[in-house]
Amino acid sequence: MSWSDTAAAPPRRRSGRRRALARALLTAAATAALGGPALVSLGGCGFALRVPPRLGFRSLALTGFEPRSPLADDLRRQIGAQVALLDDASKAEVVLHALADQRQKSVVASTAAAQVRELQLRVRFEFRLATPDGRELMSRVQLLLTRDMSYSETFALAKEQEEAELFRDMQADVVAQVMRRLASIKV
Repeated sequence: MSWSDTAAAPPRRRSGRRRALARALLTAAATAALGGPALVSLGGCGFALRVPPRLGFRSLALTGFEPRSPLADDLRRQIGAQVALLDDASKAEVVLHALADQRQKSVVASTAAAQVRELQLRVRFEFRLATPDGRELMSRVQLLLTRDMSYSETFALAKEQEEAELFRDMQADVVAQVMRRLASIKV
């Protein structure tokens, strides 16, 4: 047996019919993807946009927040899209009492020359849910999120912007968690 006998044969080129068939299949797939008549025969991928969970009550009051709390503003925006937000807690079906809404920044690592190298950012939100007459719907819940961030004095302005962005992301996460907990409440 010689070397030429064991070597792999060169790949065959597609015939004109095979190329035409491949082109037809590609055209059918593209038509189906664009909503054509072949769509019925193809399965979907299951993609759907994320929607906020449905709340099981009609009105809510927010109490205990600082006057210009960004977290309260985000909650009002999310909750107000589904239920009525009332200022008078005695007229609402559910009252969300904010017990703590804190943002903290602490130094995690520093150099021998006392230069900060790493920070830890924390957002802590504690709340409870009750009816206006005092019946507790959800006991005290504490949400605590942390993010670590490197720091350099050389890029102080950029790091300040990164810190603000991390706090915004953590706040959005807190709002999403509160919304999921509110959706579990049935009055």
